[in-house]
Amino acid sequence: MAAGESAEWSGEWEGQRIDVAVHEPDGNPTAVVVLAHGAGSDRNAPVLVAVATALAERGLRVVRMTLPFRQQRPTGPPNRAGAAADRAGIAAVVEWAGMRDRRRPTVIVGGHSYGGRQASMLVAENPSVADGLLLLSYPLHPPRKPEVLRVDHFPAIAVPTVVVHGSKDPFATSEELVREMRTIPASVRVVTVEGAGHDLAPTRKPTATLTADAVEGEWVRREA
Repeated sequence: MAAGESAEWSGEWEGQRIDVAVHEPDGNPTAVVVLAHGAGSDRNAPVLVAVATALAERGLRVVRMTLPFRQQRPTGPPNRAGAAADRAGIAAVVEWAGMRDRRRPTVIVGGHSYGGRQASMLVAENPSVADGLLLLSYPLHPPRKPEVLRVDHFPAIAVPTVVVHGSKDPFATSEELVREMRTIPASVRVVTVEGAGHDLAPTRKPTATLTADAVEGEWVRREA
């Protein structure tokens, strides 16, 4: 299998149902990335596929996962009552992905929109789960409701964080993101994709390349 291509796996692991697609690099991975999808999608979301392919081509193993709420029903948004189960699902995939290496690799967790938010909450609750956080289109607030901020857990995030954001995203402006991310007591890098909306337009914008550049700069090259 060429670097960037993916292989699917689905089954039970440690009592948790896991449904993933794994992108393997050429050679030993320099890091492992677990990405979860947004509220209206699944692991085949175009932005996850594009970013995973680009990262694998840079030497990282990337796991795209389907969250528990989407495994339970093929359509519809997540239920707030099930958010803890979604975070547990992310934690299980992180552990499953890490077990594939004898050495403990650098682990980066994150995702698009809702998936990234749940990953950030997981890292805030359990700082040892990952070494870094990758947030694609973090939903800072609902559209047209800038006062309803989703930031209460930010001060508990203790790992370096990369945020990739579209300049036309109605869930946050770049200025709002930069301001609110200052409450995270770790390094934060905000990457803006000009002209992109909440979906980050991976087929029309350099989203995957910009993300891969930021990940390399934050974790891979630092480790080299």
